[in-house]
Amino acid sequence: MRKIIFTGLGIVLILASFFLAKVIIDNKKVFKPRAQKVVKTVFTEVVQNKTIPIVVTANGNLTAKQRMELYAEVQGVFKTGSKLFKEGQSYRQGETIISINDDEYAASVQSAKSNLYNELTSIMPDLRLDYPDFYSKWQKYLNGFDLSKSTPKLPEMTSESERFFITGRGILSSYYNVKNLEQRLSKYRIIAPFTGVLTEALVTEGTLVRSGQKLGEFINPGVYELEVSVSKSFTDLLKVGESVELTSLGGDETYTGKVTRINGRVDQASQTIKAYIEVDNNKLREGMYLEAKLDARKEENAIEIDRSLLLEGDKIFVVRDSVLDLIDVKPVYFSEKSVVLKDVPNGMTIMSKPLIGAYTGMAVKVYEDQPDNSKG
Repeated sequence: MRKIIFTGLGIVLILASFFLAKVIIDNKKVFKPRAQKVVKTVFTEVVQNKTIPIVVTANGNLTAKQRMELYAEVQGVFKTGSKLFKEGQSYRQGETIISINDDEYAASVQSAKSNLYNELTSIMPDLRLDYPDFYSKWQKYLNGFDLSKSTPKLPEMTSESERFFITGRGILSSYYNVKNLEQRLSKYRIIAPFTGVLTEALVTEGTLVRSGQKLGEFINPGVYELEVSVSKSFTDLLKVGESVELTSLGGDETYTGKVTRINGRVDQASQTIKAYIEVDNNKLREGMYLEAKLDARKEENAIEIDRSLLLEGDKIFVVRDSVLDLIDVKPVYFSEKSVVLKDVPNGMTIMSKPLIGAYTGMAVKVYEDQPDNSKG
């Protein structure tokens, strides 16, 4: 009987425990935290329209304004000169850059000059008897004829009879043959047309040089030109003689140049026109990369902002009563980092820095201690 009673009590206690647990679970309240409304802070500026200069940027590599590619017009052995023919070697104007052995050819020139001298000598007796009026000037020419120097110009023939006599004796043909040989002899030496430096040397002393062979390049390191491509929409605003600011690749050096030439043809592929900017500075070197800033025009009643603030190509965010809103604007010029806008009312507060997740109607708070970075 005792076992039955204890068993019954145990069952009752177990059932009571289940019911009590169920009641406790059903009556438990879950408290969810209330979401707090986050108001983001934005940087703003107050619009003040003004005149914005439109600066067109272009870039390119410097090339020497005076440059000469050296080619051989004759054949021979490259002779050693007073200076080694090496890259970086400087030469003064009139100094010999390249000298090719001309001994054989020079001998043929001397032979032709000697023949001309003999022909002139042979006609002097006949000239003295038949044309005594012309004898003195030809005798003077003959006295001044020096085989070691360049052949002097023939005396001027003033009469038809004199011209017939001189031509009939073959003097003119011999003279022009000698001058032709002397002209070709001069090609065995290449003279510096200006003071400069050798930037490329393709031969060395003792090399057999052939006619038409490129020998090197010679430039004037004092004056350079920068070739830049400018959009055709701005070419009518560029003027020859206009000053241009040039900056190096790192932006640490600034130079001043001027527009010297503007090409009259538009490139069909890029729809640009090439402009040439002359710059003179002893720090510059051929091949340097420079960026040019060309003052194209001035835009009245406009502002300039960061390109990242422009939405859908013609809208920007403004702040009205701590709420974001979009307004339509008119972009007039895009640069690499900024855009020039029109049709933005004066006094309007616009967002000056991008805000992630911004949308129309978004509640914001204006940052009070922001620096004055207004561009308008």
